[in-house]
Amino acid sequence: MEDLREDRPVDLAAALARARSPERPGPDTPAGTAVRAWPGPPRPLPEAGPAELDLRALLRLSLAASDESGRLRPAPSAGALHPVDAELVVGAGCSLPPGRYGYDPLRHRVHHAGPPPDDTPPGVTVELSITARRTLSHYGHRAWPLLLLDTGHAAAALFLAARVLGTGAPEARLDGLTENPLAAVRIPPPGGRSPMHPADSPHVPELPGGTPTPAELLARRSTPPPLPGTPSHDALRAVLATAEGADTGHLLRWCAAVGPPQPGLVQLTPDGTTLRRYAAGEARPTLAAWAAGQAWIADAGAVLLAYGCPTDADTAHVRRAHLRAGFAVHLAHVTACRHGLAARPVGSWQQADLGAALGAAPDRDWVVHALALGTRHADEENPT
Repeated sequence: MEDLREDRPVDLAAALARARSPERPGPDTPAGTAVRAWPGPPRPLPEAGPAELDLRALLRLSLAASDESGRLRPAPSAGALHPVDAELVVGAGCSLPPGRYGYDPLRHRVHHAGPPPDDTPPGVTVELSITARRTLSHYGHRAWPLLLLDTGHAAAALFLAARVLGTGAPEARLDGLTENPLAAVRIPPPGGRSPMHPADSPHVPELPGGTPTPAELLARRSTPPPLPGTPSHDALRAVLATAEGADTGHLLRWCAAVGPPQPGLVQLTPDGTTLRRYAAGEARPTLAAWAAGQAWIADAGAVLLAYGCPTDADTAHVRRAHLRAGFAVHLAHVTACRHGLAARPVGSWQQADLGAALGAAPDRDWVVHALALGTRHADEENPT
């Protein structure tokens, strides 16, 4: 069997091909520690002064755990294993002195790791990397796309938190060109500007209803299945529009599988004002089989799908597609919640060649990520 230890170099294209195969993971292995062993003693995050970037609030709204187990956080993660680690590169204008800091999301503390680079601009850059062992422990060879999707979700959580706090315009680097960090989110202090190149950052349209509130961000959770009930036309259109709008450069394609009375796949019209039928026929049972056999997906009200990332994609493309899919689905999840929908991201897909299933060329349009949607939550189906 292939050695899956995270200290081995990974051929990401080969790892993705294996994750897409019907091969089942082996038994669970130890996940290791839930937090990277940052150097030095933990430090509390101080209160922010006037005109300072409030790092304590930023991290509380995006990455911090809200329970002792560390499972409940504002950013979802496959299996609640949370492999994404955050290191802060802090410049002037922040509630922490300039420096590099490792973040502990369980204790909501930081560890000083050294001085910042000489060219560090005002504000903070949050560098996101992974401890792969956490996800490998349960998902085995299926872990690699999940690790990238989780990183995209974490980047989006930081992006939204910055918007809520009214910082300077945040920007995310999701270009897939580096392994460590996999992604970075640059957040200037209030009134500041980011030096990142605009092409490196997703364009994020204003979410329906405007900027979320802190309470909305803290309340984000993946709804346990089942997720019955077909979303309204307007809600589904808004969710699709949010996902497509966050996918800068249209690296992926987006559609939604819906059930009766007219089952099939729908997508946005080119002007984004309404939905049109993309393919006819009931797709949800097939999606359930492709999604690691999660039978409940066959009865979900709708399933938002991100697809693309062909078999011959190089490492940078694989990273970029999955990072952007996680980022966009995270924002779509917030839009779904604002429309009163139940929602649950779905990241593990096997043999999910959507293009080939629809009669197009094989190995071009694979399902990369999804968001299951419904109008009723599980506890409303089975009241106690």
